[in-house]
Amino acid sequence: MKQKEIKIFSDDELVDKLGELSKTLYDTKVTHTVSPLENPLQIRNIRRTIARLKAEISNRSQK
Repeated sequence: MKQKEIKIFSDDELVDKLGELSKTLYDTKVTHTVSPLENPLQIRNIRRTIARLKAEISNRSQK
């Protein structure tokens, strides 16, 4: 998810998406532990998207 897409979301949507991605990250890590993922870079991409969402939430709360 790109920064442009994240800026379009409302505050509530950001929080919802953050929770959704956190659960996805957990599930992906568990799956990867049990049996290797076809694309392990998926974990990195999810982590980075979570960081982008957290940064946007933080920026909006400071304004």
